[in-house]
Amino acid sequence: MKTTFFGHTLQSPIIIGSGPMSYGAAGMIRLYRAGAGAVVTKTINRNAAQNPDRHMVQYGAGTLINCEKWSDYPMERWLEREIPAAVAAGVPCIASVGHTVEDSRLCVERLEEEGCIAIELVSYDDATVLPMLEDTKKRVKIPVIVKLTPNSPDFLAHAKRCIDAGADAFTACDSMGPALQIDIETGKPVLGGADGYGWLSGGMIRPFTLQKICALRQQTDLPVIGLGGVAKWQDGIEMVMAGADYIGVCSAVILQGPAFITRMNEQIDSYLTGHGYQSLSDIRGLVQKHLPVPQGQGYEMEIDAAHCTHCGRCVRVCPYQARSFGEDGLPRIDQAACRKCGLCVSICKYLSIVQE
Repeated sequence: MKTTFFGHTLQSPIIIGSGPMSYGAAGMIRLYRAGAGAVVTKTINRNAAQNPDRHMVQYGAGTLINCEKWSDYPMERWLEREIPAAVAAGVPCIASVGHTVEDSRLCVERLEEEGCIAIELVSYDDATVLPMLEDTKKRVKIPVIVKLTPNSPDFLAHAKRCIDAGADAFTACDSMGPALQIDIETGKPVLGGADGYGWLSGGMIRPFTLQKICALRQQTDLPVIGLGGVAKWQDGIEMVMAGADYIGVCSAVILQGPAFITRMNEQIDSYLTGHGYQSLSDIRGLVQKHLPVPQGQGYEMEIDAAHCTHCGRCVRVCPYQARSFGEDGLPRIDQAACRKCGLCVSICKYLSIVQE
């Protein structure tokens, strides 16, 4: 599962996204020892963040909402203590820097000097990214990654501007929002920020991230760290098939611990071996070969009746009442009523689609 990143050999393609787990050297070392290929620091800013109480909550399985800000360590601590300690321990460090050119110009050169293998620029506003990128490219020789936000009013146009300004790679994407969760017993927002809002990350946003990566891959050959929605190893495979070069993980490691990285490396390796692939590069961007999807071909559904458990889910979910069980107990389909929406296939492992 080893891979390369701009000339650096990484022990795995899993890159830990900027967040609570990479709060400092101790956290980064822990993640690296669990099998991460590289670790992105918590976002470094000239001012240490003051986070509100209760700034992160679980929102359904594998998903978080947070109103956390950037690093609560001051910039000088990162430069003098955290980065040197992580680098000394062998961690391939990617420094997340934000959120304005006034912040980035204070530290990017020193981050390079201290041994970071790349800079990741992040901002809450597309308009501030380009000045940061243009200035940083003048100051450092290491790769400069732009972290894209799915909340951008024109995602691909912004990415194109970053390419033209010299971006070496992308992280796609950041969390989505704003989002709100309410305690129905009190009527109060669950998060403790002033407006009660937060940002959604984890499994729930994966379909949005996959679309962004797929569209981005159609526009550029630059390396992409696919971040946003990996809650299990299969999600990482999807990220790569959409076009990602590296698998970004953040929320899953928070919720499941660093052992998630170890398991994920083993499971992805097993998947590749079992499917006859030599490496992730064999499946990178695989979905592109199947786009656009041919229209009007039609299909039939077939079921492995011998293994049907008679759970009735296919009957319950059919909006057109086309599903039923016959007197013999076998599943039936009313072809005249069926609109071939495919929902039943997606909820039953014994149903499959056969192209006409």
